[in-house]
Amino acid sequence: MAAALKPEEFDHMPTLADVPRHHGRVRSDKIALSFEGRLTSYAELDRHTNQVANALIAAGVKRGEAIAYLGKNSDHYFELVLGAMKAGAIMAPIGWRLAPNEVAYIVDDAEAKLLFVGPECIDSAQAALKEATHKPLLIAMEPGEHGLQTYEAWRDGQSATDPALPISPQDTALLLYTSGTTGRPKGVMLTHANLLRSRRALSESAMGWNEWQEDEVSLVAMPAAHIGGTGWGLVGLINGAKDLITREFNPMDVLEYIERERIAKMFMVPAALQFVIRTPRAREIDYSSLTHILYGASPMPVALLQECMDVFGCQFVQQYGMTETTGTIVYLPPQDHDPKGNKRMRSAGLPMPGVEICILDAAGNRLGPNEVGEIATRSQANMKGYWKKPDATASTIADDGWLRTGDAGYLDEDGYLYIQDRIKDMICSGAENIYPAEVENAIHGHPDVGEVAVIGVPDEKWGEAVKAIVVPKPGAAHDAESIIAYARDRIAHYKAPKSVDFRDAPLPRNPSGKILRRELREPYWAGRERRVN
Repeated sequence: MAAALKPEEFDHMPTLADVPRHHGRVRSDKIALSFEGRLTSYAELDRHTNQVANALIAAGVKRGEAIAYLGKNSDHYFELVLGAMKAGAIMAPIGWRLAPNEVAYIVDDAEAKLLFVGPECIDSAQAALKEATHKPLLIAMEPGEHGLQTYEAWRDGQSATDPALPISPQDTALLLYTSGTTGRPKGVMLTHANLLRSRRALSESAMGWNEWQEDEVSLVAMPAAHIGGTGWGLVGLINGAKDLITREFNPMDVLEYIERERIAKMFMVPAALQFVIRTPRAREIDYSSLTHILYGASPMPVALLQECMDVFGCQFVQQYGMTETTGTIVYLPPQDHDPKGNKRMRSAGLPMPGVEICILDAAGNRLGPNEVGEIATRSQANMKGYWKKPDATASTIADDGWLRTGDAGYLDEDGYLYIQDRIKDMICSGAENIYPAEVENAIHGHPDVGEVAVIGVPDEKWGEAVKAIVVPKPGAAHDAESIIAYARDRIAHYKAPKSVDFRDAPLPRNPSGKILRRELREPYWAGRERRVN
């Protein structure tokens, strides 16, 4: 089977705006996007993204300004992304499970000029805009009884002529919001160059798993507001593959798509893979089309990985990275995945071509093999910075380009990276990043709560689960369900605590008053090799 792209083709795509242009010329009739029976060829994608760009320009969106998307996955979302690129605009996808006040914060912070809304989020968007200072125009992605202008009508009212605006590879393309330790999310600025980084070099490196064949189909099932959703979808389009977009992750649908649509590659988080293989039909599906499953965003237990290898029968590749590194910077290649298990299957793997990894102590000195410290990285994948937060950017990326990940780990003698713990307090539950301060802020104010600390504890289904440790006010009830419900009214449900433990003694704090969360976590992680799950 022929490769989808020749290495030199990447030279024709210096920006994301050039992706539909190039493929629209070279593989015009090939299907680019498939969504619930709607098929879009690369030629149609090129025309549609021209119309989107012209519609954005007509709406007054200027180069470097943001638009936002609130909804589940859609083929039209990727049209919006690439159309925004042709207009020189920035796409800021918003997690559809966020509470209205969280949506309002992102809309205001991004200063979004337009807000495109999926059918499941109309009410949430309207509630958010009541709280937001910024009032972008709402455009509904699908028809309904909402009375809003619809996406296709908005798009199709414009010329299909390419606006041909000058776009730089260093321009910001995506604004992905990631939760912050202070309780407010930060916008991660990813450039065209970040997202297209060294594609020709990667192609020429002949890594196998990272190569795409002409007729391969990619499954895009992770949410668009994550680098694992938008980033993975763009990887397929950049490589001229066919992206099959699912509205949301559903394990039964995943099995059906693999068999019916002959999926070749997919990226999934470990929790999603676990749901898929626990589906009754999982061992009855024809997986012969599957060549590779990429997994990451949270650690994967070796036993679960072995079970997935047995069920799917394809090659597996672990991916380690973060939003700030445009996704994958470290990979564990298929040859290091042994059905019988081995030590390397507990590692994150090796640096991607062009990526540097080092381990630093608290003073910033480099550590040697097998010495645990903070993982730092330097490459073309590192973000441009945090949107409107120069101080946060400076504290994360040094002048010499090294980005501190906040994760603790070590490199072995062969250069394999092992993740040991999180230097930051982040909780990773079902591959969703949750920061304790944000959850604590949601719980504070409950009439029974005197003090609260939020930690992550091991969970077989989600990897980690959010637990609140509460010191009640004198004479107050120990009502866990009331506290959980209180939090769920104020933040996305997946961030709310799954359980609440009560204690009478004050929470442990250091001399400056900071809660010692690691001390609180220790009893729940005792006896485990790592402090991540």
